[in-house]
Amino acid sequence: MSEKGEVDLTGAKQNTGVWLVKVPKYLSQQWAKASGRGEVGKLRICKKGNQGKPEVSFTLNEELTVIEGIEDKTVSAPRDHPFTMQSVGGQTLAVFTETSSGQSEERSDGTSSGSGSGAGPDKIALEGVVVQRAECRPAVNESYMKLKRLQIEESSKPTRLSKQLKNAVTNNYKPVANHEYNREYERKKKEEGKRARADKQQVLDMLFSAFEKHQYYNVKDLVDITKQPVIYLKEILRDIGIYNVKGTHKNTWELKPEYRHYQSEEKIDD
Repeated sequence: MSEKGEVDLTGAKQNTGVWLVKVPKYLSQQWAKASGRGEVGKLRICKKGNQGKPEVSFTLNEELTVIEGIEDKTVSAPRDHPFTMQSVGGQTLAVFTETSSGQSEERSDGTSSGSGSGAGPDKIALEGVVVQRAECRPAVNESYMKLKRLQIEESSKPTRLSKQLKNAVTNNYKPVANHEYNREYERKKKEEGKRARADKQQVLDMLFSAFEKHQYYNVKDLVDITKQPVIYLKEILRDIGIYNVKGTHKNTWELKPEYRHYQSEEKIDD
């Protein structure tokens, strides 16, 4: 509340009394369809005799009675809405309005709230103190009963429905027995064939021959050179090689010192 401006108490100074009325949901929705500050209906207050309580009723304008969108049908909202009057019950209730900065809002008494220019905190105004509570209820007639029946049927419908298709969907989401990348993998696997283990000495000869050319190899390159299974190749490499886990040649193999036959110049070049 520290960012809000001061509260305009004009309504309290003028001793403005307001009614707090509870209205049906469909009625408030129809009011929202009214253009601008147009008339939404008429309020009639009749008092019979000096001692009798006043009879209050609200009549909705004819152009706002059409309700669309219920089961794709158009129904009419009830026009007549008698009020059930209630006391405030010793409570102190008030009505406030909040207007954004730079906007002005016209009150029911014709006055205007808000500066209308500049940027600043939102404006809060006291419109009046609640002097009467009431409940606006529709008159029970044929149009109201039809409206309630359609509303109940609409609310009881499931949000999702299963639907049987007459024709199979062939253009979209067609099931695929075997995807392209699976076929590519199988084709590559057949071309390479299952790697058979060669004699250990034969594999050693191929490894020593490779390490005479370069000092460091990753396991993938050695598999391509020897055509041996990875697990079998690593078993042999553990006997003759060292696996580098850090440094410049991380994740590569090199020969143990006792198996190295290359010159020191070649090590520097590599």
